[in-house]
Formats: sequence, structure tokens, C-alpha cells
Amino acid sequence: MPVQKVLVVGGGITGSVLSLALARRGVRVDLVEISPQWFGVGHGITVQGNALKALRSVGVLDRVLARAVPFDSMRLRRADGSLLTELPTPRTGGPDLPATAGALRADLQDALCDAVRAHGVRVRLGLSVARLGPPGGDRAEVTFTDGSTGTYDLVVGADGINSRMRELIGIAERPRPVGMSIFRVVAKRPPGMDCAEVYYGGPRFKAGYSPVSPDACYAYLLDENLDASLIGPRAPLALLRERGAGYGGMWGAILDALPEDTAVDYRWIEAVLVDGPWHRGRTLVIGDAAHACPPLIAQGAAMCTEDAVLLADLVCGEEPVERALESFMARRLPRVRMVLENSLRLADWEIHPGTPGADPARIMSETLASLVEAA
Repeated sequence: MPVQKVLVVGGGITGSVLSLALARRGVRVDLVEISPQWFGVGHGITVQGNALKALRSVGVLDRVLARAVPFDSMRLRRADGSLLTELPTPRTGGPDLPATAGALRADLQDALCDAVRAHGVRVRLGLSVARLGPPGGDRAEVTFTDGSTGTYDLVVGADGINSRMRELIGIAERPRPVGMSIFRVVAKRPPGMDCAEVYYGGPRFKAGYSPVSPDACYAYLLDENLDASLIGPRAPLALLRERGAGYGGMWGAILDALPEDTAVDYRWIEAVLVDGPWHRGRTLVIGDAAHACPPLIAQGAAMCTEDAVLLADLVCGEEPVERALESFMARRLPRVRMVLENSLRLADWEIHPGTPGADPARIMSETLASLVEAA
């Protein structure tokens, strides 16, 4: 019997897409989000074609593309800004969708939040799961952090790389540092920026940017892991200027033009893969809670949204829920493992320059080409 009542834990991109995909199929959905406020925040995001396909399936693509910037190629540059090559990007969402779109996370999340509420999902903020009942049977028992309880056909943890749900259902894997970090800013979009560009060969691992709206761009710098006390949304702009010195071209111009009150987000990059079943009885984790990779192929949002749409398809189908979850794992694990392993390989090549046989352009192109096949 298809599921009729589902709890989604986490109101980010993954949880929102899953809630929409289920609600559009007539499922009663409760969504709990630990934050007391629920709206779009953060920097820019690169949304590949397979993620755009998922967004179209839950009815929010037109609103997202109204503000986003679509493009079908990326350019690789030397640190001084001179061109190395331009690579066409495979249309992983199909020929009728852009290969890629740059978007503000705020624009994407706001579109999802509005759609979730419009489809009758019961949203409860400032709340998460404290305890789960014992696995087994055809229902999942939940105790929330406010002491209230609930019973569901399925409970899905979509609560990110530092997932509490992963721990609650007894999965031992934890995120680990990759060995690189990232500075991120949203800046004024310069004239002439029409696609993502990446700068190699400079003093850090690499720098890059992408247009994310008609007037904004997302710029980043990949660096070694600096002091952990810097981690957060307000790293010093002076530090970014210091670490980013040595890159020219448009990236250098963006850095030089940043206002002194620019919000600089700094994070160590971590990875995790639950390399086995993501479910225990009627509970499971998906998205970054089950697999999170370095952002070197820009497939993070795509892998998460693919999870959400496929899970909704399967648990609302004719198979018993337990078998639907097995089918879900059989289809998802090989695909996300491939993306994660290739992303980690790219990170290793960045950390260890001069590695024999290193060919980032080939790995990126081959990975995206393999994702043209439907999830």
C-alpha cells in the first residue's frame, strides 16, 4: 500500500522537494525544521540540469528560472585570467532544459517554501525529532523535541550533512574533512559574466564564480583548511583578500570591488557516504544526510533533489514500502557513490598538484555525461 502520512525532518532543499513531491501525490506530509525561521538564506548555488528536472517535476522551475541565470558551458582559466579552454556542459536534465543555472540560494529556497505551504504541507518550525520508537512494523513512532508525539507510515531525515536523524536510526558514518576549505561571497555581477569560470594554477587550490541573478554573482576560493575558529558566515574580508591575492582577470576585479561590509562565508569542506542501506524499518535518511561531496562537480543539489523525487515516486507506487526502499537504494547508491568518488578524486588532485594522470576536465565531463541517463 502506498504511504499516506509521512514526516520529513529538515526544511532545506532536499526536505522541501520531497515534501512537495509527496504532497502533489496526495500524501499527508508533516515537515519539521529546527530553525524557528524558514526562508531562503545563504550564498549562490549551481543547479545542474538534472536538478532543474527535479524542480520542474515539483512545479517550481519557472519561478526559479525567472531569477536564475542559465548557461551551457564553463570556462577554465589560468590564475592571471587568460583562457585555458571552454567546455560544453552536458544537459543532464534533458535537451529541453539548460545544462546549468546559477541561482541565489535565497531565491531557490523561497520558491520551495512558498510551494510547500501552498500544497498543504503542515510545517512546524523550531522543532525536530528527539526520539524514535523501535524499528519494525508498518508504522514509525516519533517523539518531538517539544514532547509531542506522532505516528507515520514513513519518517525521512533530510537534515543535512550533520544529520541528527542519521544517528537516531543507528547509522555510524560521520562526515570527515576533505582537506580543503571554501570562502564564498555574493557580489555584484560584472558585465560580460555569462557562465561559470574556474581559475587554476594560482596560490590556492582554485578560484571561481558563477552568475546567479541578473545583478549578482557567486564567487569562491578553495583553500587549505585554516583555523577552525574562522568557520562561519562572517569570516574577515581582509583574510579573503589576502588569500585571494594572485588571481587576476574578472575574479581579481570582483575581489577588489567587494564592499567592506561583504558577508564572507568560510567552511571546511567535508564529505560523507552511507555506503549501505539508508533505512532502518520505516525510517531513512536522504540527501546530504546520506551522501555529501566536495562541490567540485556542482552535483550536490542535483543528487539531493534526485533522491527526493525518486523516493516519492517509489513509496507512492504499487510496491510495499519495504520493497520500495530497497528499490530506491539499488538505484541511488551506485549513482551517488560515483559522483562522490569522482569529486573526492578531483579534491585530491587539487590538494596534490602534479599527480600523474590528473585530468580534471575529463573527470568532470565524464561524470556529467554519465548523469544524462535518468536517475
